[in-house]
Amino acid sequence: MVVTPCKLSPQAIISQASDVLRIESEGILNLISHIDNRFVEMVDVICRSSGRVIVSGIGKSGIVGRKIVATLNSTGTRSLFLHPVEAMHGDLGMVCQEDVFLALSSSGETDELNLLAPSIRKIGCKMIAFTGKIHSTLAVISDIVINVGVNREACPLGLAPTASSTALLAMGDALAVVLINQKKFNHSDFRRVHPGGNLGLRLSSRVQDIMLTGEAVPQIPQGSTFDQALKEINRLELGATLVTEPDNRLAGIVTDGDIRRLLARHTDIFSICVDQVMTPNPRCVFVDSLACDALNLMEKHQITILPILDTDNRIEGILHLHDILGKGEFKFNGKHET
Repeated sequence: MVVTPCKLSPQAIISQASDVLRIESEGILNLISHIDNRFVEMVDVICRSSGRVIVSGIGKSGIVGRKIVATLNSTGTRSLFLHPVEAMHGDLGMVCQEDVFLALSSSGETDELNLLAPSIRKIGCKMIAFTGKIHSTLAVISDIVINVGVNREACPLGLAPTASSTALLAMGDALAVVLINQKKFNHSDFRRVHPGGNLGLRLSSRVQDIMLTGEAVPQIPQGSTFDQALKEINRLELGATLVTEPDNRLAGIVTDGDIRRLLARHTDIFSICVDQVMTPNPRCVFVDSLACDALNLMEKHQITILPILDTDNRIEGILHLHDILGKGEFKFNGKHET
């Protein structure tokens, strides 16, 4: 078949591409109304399972299924992809009663999946369906049905899976993220399953390998004026300065947040001694601590700066969140905090 190309104007190209993104984003937003107690039940079933999540689909749904499996595996939920046809020719041996079977089909009438379903039932594992047709054959034979239906495809012919496959993928991401929180999967766990790559290398290093030292450590002695604290914070722009005792032990820390709170209470702030402003005995880690442990502490307490101490509690350096994850790559609850 020979297709004669037509030349679109730049305006038409921009308009059509924008329409695709608009249709697909609308499809994802419409999924919000489909998140109900069935989603909660699905999360509970997976968390209680001692087996794996077996994801199956064919065509575009199969491709999305492989991505869902990859996301689940990398975030603490053991999963594997099972091709429905290969399953009927021996690969079904990978499935056991303790597993949870997740079937992906926008129409719910995929023959290969529906033919496989009785065998899955016979094994005895729970069966979940991601489908856009909640009264389809697949939906009827499943224990839990998650509606991933969209109003229309972005394809002008209404045939190629576009908005529907995007919605399927988005629902898979929603499941994976909820499971991360439900299972309390943290950065240490992430490092364990991501030993390679830039992030894995940084999280597996010791804080002494990435911390700031010497003149790069903002610090002022006890008894300093508030004006001196501001100058030291501005000098390195890390959002904080350490306050030190005469023997270089840590007395406290002054952060941008401390300054904001002080300004809300006082007008003549420059007459205040820094000892009245600082947070005494701040959270800190030792030089031989793992970067991933420092990151977990930062995340738990919503902070971005950690003093680094030796075994005698003397200051060795300072660690900023950016030193672990890279500038601009990590935020707490959508905003940076110090």
